[in-house]
Amino acid sequence: MKPKLYPLRKRKSKVNIEQFAKPTKSKDFSSFLRSLPDILVGRDLKSFVSKVKKAHRERRQIIFTYGAHLIKCGLSPLLVDLIKKGFISCLATNGAGVIHDFEIAFCGKTSEDVAENLRKGMFGMAEETGFFINEAARRAYKNDLGLGESLGKLITEKNLRYKNYSPLYWAYKKRIPFCVFVGIGTDIVHQHPWADGASIGFASFKDFHRFKDAVSQLEGGVIINFGSAVIIPEVFLKALNLARNLGFKVKNFTAANFDTYTMYRAYQNIVNRPTEGRGYYFIGHHEIMFPLLYQLLLNP
Repeated sequence: MKPKLYPLRKRKSKVNIEQFAKPTKSKDFSSFLRSLPDILVGRDLKSFVSKVKKAHRERRQIIFTYGAHLIKCGLSPLLVDLIKKGFISCLATNGAGVIHDFEIAFCGKTSEDVAENLRKGMFGMAEETGFFINEAARRAYKNDLGLGESLGKLITEKNLRYKNYSPLYWAYKKRIPFCVFVGIGTDIVHQHPWADGASIGFASFKDFHRFKDAVSQLEGGVIINFGSAVIIPEVFLKALNLARNLGFKVKNFTAANFDTYTMYRAYQNIVNRPTEGRGYYFIGHHEIMFPLLYQLLLNP
């Protein structure tokens, strides 16, 4: 017996593109940064922004990783603008991150009411979402691609209406590695009849080695994690260890984590252990902290 599905466009969504952040450049943010006290996190923010700008000027590796919340909070236009302006050389997220990315690219909205749909057994059962993500995984397996590249390629080929809001699309367009790390059973698309574990596992494992290649070039660069509390911190630690094990020098780099409060794995695996206590941790809501970081990076 096959599961019941419904069209994504008919689903009530809590987020749509009319609510999204808008790329802009304010002339006041450079003076704002200088006005911060040279104490505690004020000093940390000044130091961190300076190091990201230096890495950008010197064309060092800048890896940007994130959880799905960054996308569903309407921040993808700012992330896309940073991609366009060359501030990011590799991206990584979890399975939910690319689900929201696809839904926005497909119909300009995302984020369903979980409790309401769960009562009916219809949580996560939008037909197009399940088909598209799983089709990308199958194509990745067939064509020896990572899941991120396969998704970006498929969004491009299908010319999705709102593709310009998609970091997947822009990473593919700019030939920037986009890595997706999937936990089997954690994502709504694993409920769908098209889900194939071998394809999903192959595509995500391919992305792990692509991510390791990016991490191996991190010396003098920056890694920024926005809100992935478990998957990205765990993957980064293993990718870093493997890069060092293979003989790459990855010791002097800048690491920062942004989240609503201190997360154990993010603190240990992004900020503390890899940098031997020299990383940065910034607390605040994504919908405030990411636009703030965006403005600070774009202003001289």
